[in-house]
Amino acid sequence: MEIWVNPACSKCRSAISLLDAEGADYTVRRYLEDVPTEGEVREVLERLGLEPWDITRTQEAAAKELGLKEWPRDAGARERWIAVLAAHPKLIQRPVITADDGTAVVARTEEAVRDALSRREPPSSTPL
Repeated sequence: MEIWVNPACSKCRSAISLLDAEGADYTVRRYLEDVPTEGEVREVLERLGLEPWDITRTQEAAAKELGLKEWPRDAGARERWIAVLAAHPKLIQRPVITADDGTAVVARTEEAVRDALSRREPPSSTPL
């Protein structure tokens, strides 16, 4: 399990607190420093079952400067959206948790974090 976070974000801190309280095994990725590639953005979108405009923070200054609210939201524009998310990671909605079962969630609520936790692989048992 990996969680993409911005440490300045209260929702990210809350998600990490809940993961810790539940004893989850996870890796923190500070995605503003360790910027996802276009391929990684594509993979997370596939795992989320969402389109890039669904996880874009359109109220950010960069989004307004780029005029993202006016961009088309269709298959023809998908790669352009992915490229902008990789170029401006601050526009990616956070936190994103990639679950053990190959899915992912945008974990902005306790329920979403618990959903990701429910997708954990059970601990491996050692035969006696």
